[in-house]
Parts: sequence; structure tokens; C-alpha cells
Amino acid sequence: MTTARNTLNLTRRLLAIGRVAGRRTEAGGVRFVALLLAALVLALGLGSLITVHAVYTGKEERRTARTPVASEGAAQRAADATLWLVGADWLEGKRRFSVVYISPHRGDAPLPPGLDRWPAPGQAVLSPALRKAGAGEGIDHRYGPLAGTIGEQGLEEPSEWLAYVRPRDGLTPDRFTEVVTGFGPGAGQVLAGLEPGSSRLDDKPEWMFQAAVIGMLVLPALALLVVAARTGAHTRDRRTALVAALGGRPLDRALITTGEAGPPAALGAAAGAAVIAVSLLYDIRIPYTDYILSSSHLRHYGWAAVLASLAAFLVVLTVVALADLTPRRGASGTRPHSTSRSRWLPRLAALCPIAVILAVRGPDLFPPDSVTRTLTSWVGVAATVLTLPAAIGFITAKAGNLLARQGRTRGLPGTLVAGRRASAHPGGTARLVTGVSIALIVLMQAIAWQGLFGAQATEAQKTLDRVGRGIVTVGARGDVSPTAMADFLTRAQATEAVLLTSPGFDKSKYMTLYADCAALAALRLPCPAREARVDTLRADPRLRELIRWTPHMNPALLIRRTDTPRLAELAAPVGGTTLALLRPDGKALSVPALKQLSYEVFPRGAAVSTPGESELIAGIPNRDQGRWSALLGILGIAILTMTAGLSAMAEFLRQGRALTPLSVLTGGLHVFRTSAAWSVLAPLALAGTAGTAIAAALAAPVTVSGKSYITGGLLLSTTGVVLLVSILLWLWASHIAIRQTQTWRPSGD
Repeated sequence: MTTARNTLNLTRRLLAIGRVAGRRTEAGGVRFVALLLAALVLALGLGSLITVHAVYTGKEERRTARTPVASEGAAQRAADATLWLVGADWLEGKRRFSVVYISPHRGDAPLPPGLDRWPAPGQAVLSPALRKAGAGEGIDHRYGPLAGTIGEQGLEEPSEWLAYVRPRDGLTPDRFTEVVTGFGPGAGQVLAGLEPGSSRLDDKPEWMFQAAVIGMLVLPALALLVVAARTGAHTRDRRTALVAALGGRPLDRALITTGEAGPPAALGAAAGAAVIAVSLLYDIRIPYTDYILSSSHLRHYGWAAVLASLAAFLVVLTVVALADLTPRRGASGTRPHSTSRSRWLPRLAALCPIAVILAVRGPDLFPPDSVTRTLTSWVGVAATVLTLPAAIGFITAKAGNLLARQGRTRGLPGTLVAGRRASAHPGGTARLVTGVSIALIVLMQAIAWQGLFGAQATEAQKTLDRVGRGIVTVGARGDVSPTAMADFLTRAQATEAVLLTSPGFDKSKYMTLYADCAALAALRLPCPAREARVDTLRADPRLRELIRWTPHMNPALLIRRTDTPRLAELAAPVGGTTLALLRPDGKALSVPALKQLSYEVFPRGAAVSTPGESELIAGIPNRDQGRWSALLGILGIAILTMTAGLSAMAEFLRQGRALTPLSVLTGGLHVFRTSAAWSVLAPLALAGTAGTAIAAALAAPVTVSGKSYITGGLLLSTTGVVLLVSILLWLWASHIAIRQTQTWRPSGD
């Protein structure tokens, strides 16, 4: 009993020694904040990994639960059945969403999850997020009168867009319409091809999202932790040597370290746990991505989310203890370190411009589809990653020489000291900015290459930029009668209709344009008595874009004059034709109004879009996921900038006491602000500005039709984050150095 009590008392004393020692070192406050931030970011990173898995799993469970059960044999025998047909629609500039047509077939027809009653014929039920997003387009009335909203259990997540529509005339079983006997695995064997929603196709695989979180949050957090663990190491190494000389065991040294690192690690982990707890209780809208994180998905993994903060706390204590127990090379001995290791720096710095030129201009030497072109770009990017930190360190050292000369000439001691210190440690500056510069290059490359997958979407956007909504295509869903088509064309006021058919339709070997004289005049085409062949190069741009997105082989265009009844008769069948509407004055048409009109006239409405807009809509998920890359990348860059800045601060404060007598000799504290600016602010600011510019230049060759996916907003965000963090750390370093000076006393006082 006595031995246990003595052991407990010793443990408490050693922990108390660690807490006191942490407050009295030169960089004690810096290390406290660094450990707190490391624990916080690591807890959020580990929590994010769990969150991603929870969201993907929760969405899959919800998706499976609402997937129809439709077996041919079961459908024939079932007394209760529902008719089911999945369609699609979209809001302007937004991704596609599902519009599901449902109708009772026989018996007590089952309803999909989220619906508590059948809407009346011609009514629709929408998800809350779709109602909010589509308010400006009158989405509540597009598909018919609103019968209610879809409940949470029928949606993959709160932000999902989904609509259930009951057609006025019902549905009939055919090769497109399924007979559904239930929903979810409890009702039988679900059929994956019938589920509503497109997230399974649009979302990236879970492992890709997890890899992004690991690379942009967890790894930067570990880098911050390593820097925090070695902050103020000079004083702790002497303390460790003293404890060892007095007979202290490794466990004793670990307890002292735990006492020092425990409070900040606990605070950081607790802050991370608080954020995770909020996400378990409330739905959270993620900034920039406009994504709503569902708390219901996370609650099933609440225990794992709590363990994430505990794991972060334990990881921080373990890394700090191992860092202090690991013997340091060069910790003993009095010989000065050789400066030969910096001889390589000017050579690498000289190679940096060559690497940038190779990455930016080298690919132009090879054909666009050549593998050598891509390899040249990659080699140039890799060479820039290796040489850019050396170039920044070299530039900082040369600027330090100029600064020192200016300080000596003008009698500015602070400027002289700052310049001397900057020029004396170029290798340290290079190591300082390595993480930030590499992160900037990797982020720009990732976003640029992701944009390549949207080549067709880029071409469609160019079409939209050229003609806007001056012409739209109308594709009725399903077969419609010529009477309904004529009614639609008549009610589409202030518009002219044209019908473009593919070669082979109506036994013609040319693309054929059917229209009346008013429509042909609006397109600057002649109005022949019967038919004529024309060259479309001088035609209205709207017609050229319409032809561009219609499959054809023969460049000639045949014009056939017709009237509205004949045009409606030709446009009513599905396949081989493209019906387009335009205004004679060239102004834009209201797509939402035409969509609503199509649901009033046609049984299942119509797809109303600009030429090529389907390709543009298909590329929107890739654009939305690019926002996640930008958000996570900027967070990672902020963490790495903080890591580099804290490392520079710790080194500055370790040597800062040597500058204290200068404040007495010079009669001011300007020396600390100037020296801190060149030790902390200048390298990071140069890495943020030059690194962003070079990273953007390296990504410039990765284009589609000459368009780069690196936006000005992204460049301003990355540069601004680095500059903001570096300025805050500079001010903090100056404040701590000045505060240390105020407590300094000459020896012998």
C-alpha cells in the first residue's frame, strides 16, 4: 500500500513538474498553442474520416430502403402493386435530379418511403431542399399542384432533390414502366436499376473522399504535431539530460512530458469533440460546398466519433513522449554544425526556372494526344516541387544581404540584424516553406486534372455563352398525340418552332429543317415554295449551335416549308427529330415556363434545354466535387502554413534572447518586429504569393479547348490564407519577443 501511494505521489509530482516547465520555457506558449491545434485538427481529421463513412453508409441504406421490388413473377401474382417510372429534370446551372412518376395499379398500392398518402392525379410531392432551391423557377407548380413534401425517411440526405409525380392520366405497364410490389429488402429482391436519385453515379467512390481527407487534413495535422512536439526542444533536451543524469527512468521523463503536453492536448481534443457533438445533434451546412451534413447519418456512428477525439489525444501524447525520449543527434558536443549542407541550395535554385519552363512550355513541343506531352508536364511539375523551396530560400537569403547592406548604410540595427539572419540560414528557409509550396502545387494540379473530365461540359458551356437561351429544344417524354403537340406549340406564345431531323428521317439523305416562313425569317433563311438546300455558315448562330449538337454526317441542310399542324405531326413521335423554339427578336426564352407548360399539356412533361445542355448538366457533379477539393485543399494549406509558421516562431524565439541587449543599445523594440518579419512573415508570404503563381502556371497547360479550371477566386483564396496566417504569426512572434525583453535583466543585477 505504501509503495503504491509513493508511486502515485511521484507520478503527480512529475506531472506537476511538466506543467510548470511548459510555462517557463522560451517557446512555452507557442508549444501550448501548437499542441492544442494539432490535437484539434487531428480530432477533426479522424472525425471527418468517420463522417465520410457514415454518410456513404447512411445514404446507401436509405437508397436501398426506397428501391422498388419488381419481379415479373411476383408482379403477376401480387394483389397490391404500383406503377413506377423514373425520369429526370434539372434547375438552371444545377445537377440533374430524379422525377419519379407513380400511379396506383391495383389493390392497396404501396407508397415509396417518405410519402404518407397518394397525391391526387396531376399532383406532385417534392423534397424540401428541391422546393427551396427551385423557388425562383416556380418548382412548386411545375409538375402540377403541390400535394406535400417528402419525409426525411424517404430521402438519402436532407439536401437531396427529388420529386414524385402522379400523372393526370395515370401510367400503363410497358417496357419502360415497372410494376412495383414493394420497397426495400423487407419486401423482396430490390432492383438497383429502378432506384431514384443519381448519387450512386454522380458521387465519387468513398475511398477517394477518404484519401482526400487523409491527404489534406490528417497528414497536415500529423506534420503540425511533429513540429509542435519539437518546439522548444533545446530547453527540453537539456532538461531530459539532467533528469537522466539524476537517475530518472524513461517512464519518469515520459510523465514529465505528459504533464507538459497533457493540458493543451486535452483542450484541443475537447474542442474537436465539441464540434463533433454539434454535428451529431444538428444538421450542418458545410461552407462553400453548400452541402448539408445529416446528423441522422452520424448518430449511428456516435461512439466512433467520440473515440476520434480520444484517439487524437492519445496520439498527441504518444508522439510527444517518443519525441522527447528519442536521442537527438548532435544534442551533445560543442563543435559547430557545418554549413556545407547549404551548398546544394544555389544549384537547386538555379534549376527551378528551368523546371517551370519545362512544365509550362515543354508540352507544347509534342502533339496534343501524345503520351510524351503528359510525361513532360509531369516531369516538369516534379522538378519544380523539388527545386521551388530551394529557390525561395535562395531569394530570401539574397534579399537578406540587400537588407543588411541597407541597414548598415542607414544605421538601422534591426534591419541589419534581420538581413544577417535571413542570409545566414537559407537552408532553414527552404525547409520551412517546403510543405506550403508542395501543397499549393498539388492542389492546383488536382483541380486542373479533375476539370479535364468535363470536356463535353466545357463545349456545352461555350454554346450557352454564345447563344444563351435564345433557342431551346423540347423533347416530349413518351409518345404524344399530334393534337397535344399542336396545343403546346400554340400555347408557347411569342415563339417560333422549327423541327430538325437527322439524315434518313422521311427518306432524306440530308439533315432537314421543317419550319414556316416566320421561323425561317427569324433564322435568316429563305422561305422556299417547297424545299431548298442551303449553306448554314451564314445562318443565325442559334441554328448553327442547334446543328452542332445534332448528330449528322452530311454538312448540307435541306429546308422544307411547312405549317404548324404538319410540324406537330412530325414532332409527335419519339426519335429522329429535334424540336426547337426561338423568339423572332432573339431574346431569351423562359425555360421554367416552358417546362411547366409541357407538364400541363403532355402526360409526363418534356425535357426543355438549350443545345448541348445535357452535356453541361452531366459535368456539374464533377464541378461540385471540385469544390470539396478546393475546400479541403485550402484547409490543408492553412494547416501547413500554421505548421511552418510555428516552427519559424519557435526558432526565432529560441534565438530571440540574444537580441535582447540590442533593445537596450538601440533604445527601441523595432529590432524584434523587423527580425520576426524576416524570420516568419517573409518566407511564408513569398511561398504563398510566388508558390500560388507558379502552381497556377504549372496547371495552365492542363486545359480543355484552351480553358483553365484554375479560377481567380481560388488563387486569391490560397494566397490570402497563407498571407493571413503568416501575418498573424508574425505579430504573435513580435509580441512574445518583446514581452521576453521586458523581463530581461543584465547578468550581475
